[in-house]
Amino acid sequence: MMREDTRKERRGARCRQTSCPVLFVAFWCICFLMFSSCAKMGSPDGGWYDETPPRILGAHPDDKSVNVHTRKMYIYFNEYIKLTDPTQKVVVSPPQMEMPEIKGAGKRIIIDLKDSLKENTTYTVDFSDAISDNNEDNPLGNFTYSFSTGEDIDTMEVSGYVVEAENLEPIKGILVGLYDNLEDSVFRKEPFQRVSRTDSRGRFVIKGIKPGNYRVYALMDADGDYRFTQKSEKIAFNREVIVPSCKPDIRQDTLWRDSLRIDSIIRVPYTHFLPDDIILRAFTEPQTDRMLLKSERKFANQFTLVYSYGDSLLPVLRGLNFDEKDAFVTEVSEKKDTLTYWLRDSLLINQDTLSVELQYQATDTAGVLVMKTDTLNLLSKEPYAKRMKQKEKAYNEWKKQQEKAEKRGDPFETEMPVEPLALNIRMNSELDPDKNPVIQFDTPLAVTDTSKVHLYSKHDTLWYRAPFILREHAKLPRAFELLGEWRPDIEYSLEFDSAAFADIYGKVTQSTKKGFKVKSTDDYCTLFITISGMSGKNVVAQLVNSNDAILKEVTTTNGNAEFFYVSPGTYYLRMFHDENGNGVWDTGNYDEGRQAEEVYYYPGKFECKEKWDYTETWDPTRRSGAHQKPSELVKQKADKEKTIKHRNLERAQKLGIEYLKEAVGKTY
Repeated sequence: MMREDTRKERRGARCRQTSCPVLFVAFWCICFLMFSSCAKMGSPDGGWYDETPPRILGAHPDDKSVNVHTRKMYIYFNEYIKLTDPTQKVVVSPPQMEMPEIKGAGKRIIIDLKDSLKENTTYTVDFSDAISDNNEDNPLGNFTYSFSTGEDIDTMEVSGYVVEAENLEPIKGILVGLYDNLEDSVFRKEPFQRVSRTDSRGRFVIKGIKPGNYRVYALMDADGDYRFTQKSEKIAFNREVIVPSCKPDIRQDTLWRDSLRIDSIIRVPYTHFLPDDIILRAFTEPQTDRMLLKSERKFANQFTLVYSYGDSLLPVLRGLNFDEKDAFVTEVSEKKDTLTYWLRDSLLINQDTLSVELQYQATDTAGVLVMKTDTLNLLSKEPYAKRMKQKEKAYNEWKKQQEKAEKRGDPFETEMPVEPLALNIRMNSELDPDKNPVIQFDTPLAVTDTSKVHLYSKHDTLWYRAPFILREHAKLPRAFELLGEWRPDIEYSLEFDSAAFADIYGKVTQSTKKGFKVKSTDDYCTLFITISGMSGKNVVAQLVNSNDAILKEVTTTNGNAEFFYVSPGTYYLRMFHDENGNGVWDTGNYDEGRQAEEVYYYPGKFECKEKWDYTETWDPTRRSGAHQKPSELVKQKADKEKTIKHRNLERAQKLGIEYLKEAVGKTY
């Protein structure tokens, strides 16, 4: 018995020795899982996103140093950084004729200026938003590194906006520069003294300016010489002299608790640099240099000459392998820069190559129009053999149809029908009372018989002849406009007898009828706009859609713009001061000191409804030109802000805590 008890005690002791470590391990495993579970509940999708931009630790030479004579500089950061598109975003002032080398390397930026340094000059390197951290892409912001080669450093600033003169669209990436030489010729002769570049909002800030008098210009520099040398370069200028100044000021900064709640508003003192509201309206001068851009013969019966600029004096053509006398019908575009020559004779049409001697006015190297002679070989892109095959194929198809008809005993034409002249009527079945039908043809006409054109209007149940005028369209080629007394709610019938029109190739139109109805006045709204300060001036007011496309246009000299028959929808309003009264917007000219005609946008929109009348008074000069255009019409949108803070806010909402310093160490 004692041996058996002893064996049991020994087995129990071994079991206790074995189970203790197992329980110990199991205990810690359970604890680990509990802590892991707790950690996951508090952090469902990882840690907080870093929203702190890189911090500058120092520079060599120091920022705002004086008596600097080295052309190589270093800027040091507390973390790895990225330098995005330095050739476009980073601007060195004064401008460098030889492109500087600016690159990011780990936790530093290296600036290597290639030009010699000027004495007693302040240099600025404006990085805009090119610097960001390497992980979350947090931008440093509008950082500018500056130094001086003299005893003092200049710290004045001026700022403003550059917009397109024609439509007030913000211009991104255009150079803006200053001269203290106030002569007009300096813009063409010398590079900018101080320079900056606009951001995505069209805004610029020129820094490192010394006190004095300046003129400001903008330039879309095509050749990299920082001066206006080519007509194709977009420019802006301001004849006003600007005087940089500054004053102490206070601004209010809002700290947000989240996207809806304000945490606090603090007052921050700062130095306010003036002027800060410069508006430059940029334009491209008319391209008056004339040259032959291209000649082409897309179709066998015509060829086209395209010039860079129009001329009232038409070219003189001499046929080298044909007789040019009465060989063409010449069609001139509205701007006289495109000439289309329609061949009359079928023998010429069937000739695959036409050789012509062309005499025309072209601009020489001195910018003067001189007579120039060219020899052109105009090769048809529709060779005669190819067209004959197409005709043969069409004839064979017609013969097959004729044979099938004969077998069936059906009537069929004995000769292949001649293709009629197409009559293209541009008109909807419901006509606006202020619109006119347009009739357009594919080829030039030889015969127009208005006695075979009829217009009828329906009153009650009877049809009556209606008066009309058929006149050539002012802008469209080979087109007519039908003017009538269009009465709302009345049905009309436009009818053409056969052979009302015939083209130069003998094709004639068939008899055609087109019915339409003029819409009721109840289908429209009316806008009455009083434009303040424009009485006695030529003003062209335009209703535009969300694509900034013109839908209606009126001209006024008394400041009252009235828009009738406006279909329901959303509209925007703009206008321009038509200084020369020609009815179209005109660009500027630097040498003549002429600005582009001023354009203004109504800052709101009109929601037009049926049977509604709107009356509005508008002062177009009340807002700055940089802030007039409604945001819905602006195509050049401002760069999107970083979304890291928004991601942190979403994370805080998941955790059920407020997004404050306790959460991420930074106020949102």
